[in-house]
Amino acid sequence: MAQTPETGHAACGRWTKFDVVWMLNLFGTAVGAGILFLPINAGMSGIWPLVVITLLVGPMTYFAHRGLARFVLSSSRADSDITAVVEEHFGLSAGKLITLLYFFAIYPILLIYAVGITNTVESFIVNQLQLAAPPRLLLSGVLVAALMAVILLGESFMLKFNEWLVYPLCAILFCLSLYLVPHWNTSALGQMPDAGSFLGTLWLTLPVLVFAFNHSPAISSFALAQRRHYGDTAEQKAARTLRGTACILVLFVMAFVFSCVLSLSPAQLMEAKAQNIPVLSYLANQFDNPVISWFGPLIAFLAIGSSFFGHYLGAREGLHGILVQMSSTPETTATSRRVRTGIALFFFVTLWLAGWLNPGILDIIESLSGPVIAVILFIMPMYAVHKVPAMRRYRGQWSNAFVLAAGCVAISSLLYKLF
Repeated sequence: MAQTPETGHAACGRWTKFDVVWMLNLFGTAVGAGILFLPINAGMSGIWPLVVITLLVGPMTYFAHRGLARFVLSSSRADSDITAVVEEHFGLSAGKLITLLYFFAIYPILLIYAVGITNTVESFIVNQLQLAAPPRLLLSGVLVAALMAVILLGESFMLKFNEWLVYPLCAILFCLSLYLVPHWNTSALGQMPDAGSFLGTLWLTLPVLVFAFNHSPAISSFALAQRRHYGDTAEQKAARTLRGTACILVLFVMAFVFSCVLSLSPAQLMEAKAQNIPVLSYLANQFDNPVISWFGPLIAFLAIGSSFFGHYLGAREGLHGILVQMSSTPETTATSRRVRTGIALFFFVTLWLAGWLNPGILDIIESLSGPVIAVILFIMPMYAVHKVPAMRRYRGQWSNAFVLAAGCVAISSLLYKLF
């Protein structure tokens, strides 16, 4: 690989394997098991609000995540993760608060993934393989241990493994999108809400897609990897990779969403919502097609697995930041192998227990984390642009106002639905 004489880092001219692997890892972080419910939630009000939302969600996803990556890269220290950058720019007290919120915004999603992957594999064993369900305590422990083993083998192996998950996930989404084309109907095209309903639908549905595309938990690790690999050109390379991630998210995910929505009427989507089942399960029942029902668990498994790794990186980073901030010897704690081992054990035990106990309250906790993620993703980087000298060069860009407005819309909608 070519080296730049100024920095000694990899040259910035063309796409490399490093860029592609990180783009796929960010894609995998964004696409969780919720994709199986996304067509129902996003398509119940007809096709036209969905068209407008699709035009907006790509730029919103790209500019917001680019802002967060810029924030991480604005540190004066090359090894500062997001928790250290917050403390550097906003002070110790604000740093502690945001680090705590950052951790508790991401950690519940990990618990939900532990529950989700246990339920998905158990359901697959019972319904598709027609076998007796193994003891849930054992099944959850094996699945969580397997996911964490991939992470503990190192970042390069984790990225490679995630790549193995994302390729079939993209392929299956694309093939299913094409498979449903003969079943398309025009009932959704004929539903045009009035102006008030149209705007209300946009307001309530846009955050659903924005957070379906959210890969902020992996952005800090991604930005640090870009800095290690590209040095002074990390910001430009990170922006290009994030742009590619937004593009493939819109291409593969929205193609799947549109194909599902066009295959069902708005009334059928409402019925699927009332039944609280994934869209592929509803389609399999409608078309009496067992093949589609097999792909549902497979997509869920691939999506949960690929999304788990990115969220684990963010949660581990948050917990490590909390422990460093609480320590009387932060420099020693930051590099302590014992601390890192303790963090790994904490995640294994709590995720194992969550997968075994299957608590129902996790969905409520996840909804509470949404507004916090929105503040960290949309608001905090834009505030830093205007307050932090290291980010002064980004002032005056129209995208800043766009991200700030989008963040306010997303937060207001999340709070409305929450309360």
